[in-house]
Amino acid sequence: MIQKGRWFYPGFLAFLFILNSCLRPLEWPKSPLYVFEQGVSDTTQPTDLKSAQEKIAGHYAHYDVVSYEDTTTRTTMRTFIVSYGFTEFYLEEGRLMQSDRFVHSEQKLSRKNAVSVFNDEAVRAIKPRVQEVELFRKDGTWHIYRPESPSLLGIEGDPMKSLSTDPRDPNLTDPDNDGHPGVTVQISVGKFFRGEIYLTRREIFSNYLNLNNNGTLSGYVIDRSEQFVVGASKKILNQESNNIQHPDKGLSPVLLVKVDPDIDTYEELMQIRKDIFPKEPEFSLKKKKK
Repeated sequence: MIQKGRWFYPGFLAFLFILNSCLRPLEWPKSPLYVFEQGVSDTTQPTDLKSAQEKIAGHYAHYDVVSYEDTTTRTTMRTFIVSYGFTEFYLEEGRLMQSDRFVHSEQKLSRKNAVSVFNDEAVRAIKPRVQEVELFRKDGTWHIYRPESPSLLGIEGDPMKSLSTDPRDPNLTDPDNDGHPGVTVQISVGKFFRGEIYLTRREIFSNYLNLNNNGTLSGYVIDRSEQFVVGASKKILNQESNNIQHPDKGLSPVLLVKVDPDIDTYEELMQIRKDIFPKEPEFSLKKKKK
């Protein structure tokens, strides 16, 4: 799986209240969500470590999906967090470094009438630390492993320590600048309910990638992030959830596509999105029994 990778991966949906609990959630689509190109193309796999590092180095458009399940609700809530951004690989004293920057995310829920929004300012406040990656060759293919490098969102402190669970912690920040502590998740259910959740995050993710013959990088994310709800606009929203990443790696893919370095904004990325990335996943209707 990928760690928001995150994707940024905000598996923050604490709205246990939403769910018209008499209704069953939509089903996961078939896994894997995508089969990325790995076959023969005009390029070939590098033969040595230095050549592989030089081949991988560059500016990439970033697309990932992280799949979550929350079993604290009366009926299970399933969520796709789809993240867009940019990833840089560069050489530093012989080491291959990875730097990620996120610009937009979509939250897809297994409830037709429930909508969750995490605004772009909050997404851009997610700043994973630059991390050296491990590069190795297996069965003729180069593999890239990005280890965990925890970072904090909505609170200051030591990212190597567990996330604070004090809603009055003096280290709380307001990175999306909306006047509320932490970052804000906007929630609506049909036309009848709207509210906000204010939360902090400790982003903990790792990436497992392959260098494909067409020059793209693809694989999966593993996300072990922590989150804490520090408040909400309505009392019914001010409660914890237990969002756990789905164990099926095929439901949490990541795809990196090398693009012109001048393409570095969300607007520019969306102009080429259909040409380089697959369609976003959707939940499936429950199959009728024969």
